[in-house]
Amino acid sequence: MLYATDYASPLGCSLALVSNGDSLVGLWLDGQKYFAATVKSDVERKPGLPVFAAVKKWLDAYFAGRKPAVSDVPLAPQGGEFRQAVWEFLLQIPYGQCVTYGDIAKKTAARLGRETMSSQAVGGAVGHNPISIIIPCHRVVGAGGSLTGYAGGLDKKIQLLTHEGLDMSRFSIPQKGTAL
Repeated sequence: MLYATDYASPLGCSLALVSNGDSLVGLWLDGQKYFAATVKSDVERKPGLPVFAAVKKWLDAYFAGRKPAVSDVPLAPQGGEFRQAVWEFLLQIPYGQCVTYGDIAKKTAARLGRETMSSQAVGGAVGHNPISIIIPCHRVVGAGGSLTGYAGGLDKKIQLLTHEGLDMSRFSIPQKGTAL
């Protein structure tokens, strides 16, 4: 059984939180692409769970401009070995910094014992990250600084990166693609 509640974010949308009772298994922006794709069972509204209190405390701190530790929230994203490896790399991206899909592809290939890895495959795993914001997929950009590939929408990616203090002048907005 899974449990859910909502969080009113300053992004102009609510966030859906989903837990297995002990850990967070999903955090999606309202209207996010692949919303709840990993949720395979019934979901009951249960806002009073301790895990939700911990997640809301983390989000409150984050949106207040602090840098809460990811270890403050028990996470249990559901996905295969490849996606788990990519999400682990996302957790290593510091606040206020970005990496490219290519950077993650090289690291993931090394971790999985492969010579190479497709940036597009990494993009798919990043895009299917079930715990947005806390597992910071918004900190991944395309080669050359293109702000592409955010399932929550390009406007939300820009809000999150701006919130973290990034100089947005070094990034470009794609004129076509899946991020728009």
